[in-house]
Amino acid sequence: MYRRAAFSSLLLASLASAQHPGTLIPEVHPSLSWSKYTPSGFTTQSGKVVLDVNWRWSHTSTGYTDCYRGNTWDATVCPDRTTCTANCVVEGVNYVTDFGISTNYDAVKLKWLQGSTVGARIYLLQNDNTYQIFKPLAQEIAFDVELSTVPCGMAAVAQLTEMAPDGGMSTEPGNTAGAKYGVGYCNAQCPRDLKWVKGK
Repeated sequence: MYRRAAFSSLLLASLASAQHPGTLIPEVHPSLSWSKYTPSGFTTQSGKVVLDVNWRWSHTSTGYTDCYRGNTWDATVCPDRTTCTANCVVEGVNYVTDFGISTNYDAVKLKWLQGSTVGARIYLLQNDNTYQIFKPLAQEIAFDVELSTVPCGMAAVAQLTEMAPDGGMSTEPGNTAGAKYGVGYCNAQCPRDLKWVKGK
């Protein structure tokens, strides 16, 4: 049985019920091409990148009030998980301006600091609503990483992570954000480091 894996990049790495997208900032994914080897040679694949939901602005669905301030949920908006889900949305982002994330054909660049934003985690999309799924059994994955300007003590990670292709929309009632908004990542830090886990 193949494990589902979505490619993610992490430069840096909290719990509320399903994610809903906001409407204040359009979510426009940067394009990213990659190559797939077949017996007849390499073929170019058209993909996109999406920012993880943990880095997104969570605000009230009826205004601009932050649902998450500093390192905690605002208790007036989010007294419990169900109320928080009903009250809060996750917003689209401007990738270059807000996060220093840019693409150039088959290359992606992530800045460690972009204004007051620190780090980012991104995923490869097959299309605007679906993560790119790899089945690496008996296959090779290769990529180049430019680290010449990364200072000592910094973590730059590329990993395969098991995630639902749609970001959990088909299995998590109420999750209307899904892969389009970078939903679905989970690891051993889930209960302590992630704002949204399994649609909550």
